[in-house]
Amino acid sequence: MQTEIIRLRYGNTNTFYISGSRGGLLIDTDYAGTLQSFFRAVKAAGIDIKGISYVLATHYHPDHIGIISELQKLGIQLLITDVQKDFIHFSDPVFAREKYLHYEPISEKKAKIIRCEESRDFLESLGICGEIIHTPSHSPDSISVILDSGECCVGDLEPVEYLEAYEDNPSLKMDWERIMSYHPKKIFYAHSPEKEL
Repeated sequence: MQTEIIRLRYGNTNTFYISGSRGGLLIDTDYAGTLQSFFRAVKAAGIDIKGISYVLATHYHPDHIGIISELQKLGIQLLITDVQKDFIHFSDPVFAREKYLHYEPISEKKAKIIRCEESRDFLESLGICGEIIHTPSHSPDSISVILDSGECCVGDLEPVEYLEAYEDNPSLKMDWERIMSYHPKKIFYAHSPEKEL
């Protein structure tokens, strides 16, 4: 199965769209208040919003989940991994202080919750070959999406080229060792340009 990753940038956080043969997966969103900018970015990229089946956050920090609740209202289902379910409302207190954004907390009631170990089968149901792995060095709920074609979305994981500067961070080293075991060809970061390996 051929997959395609499209990068959308309409704020400070890269959003990635993976188009599978049977459904689409959106990875991350920007901050609250960026829905109209998201619509413009989607239109410019030629993405049919009706083709976005699921939205997945690499982690639940405010700049990655700001418009998820609004996307849910549009019929896009939230995909949650088992390692994230206790962190869904982590950012609520931040947005509560910024009332002008009119942020509505995410509803997990209709979300699809899967274990990372079953992510390959789930992604295959969308026509996407790859898997979701737990990479907790940035935050306990952080995950990465690795495609068999070599693309890897890592959210806010510290870039691999900085690894030597973090000698006292064995968790970061373990995350990158696990990612590298998949032999990725290109790394997609949330706040930096993609990196060819």
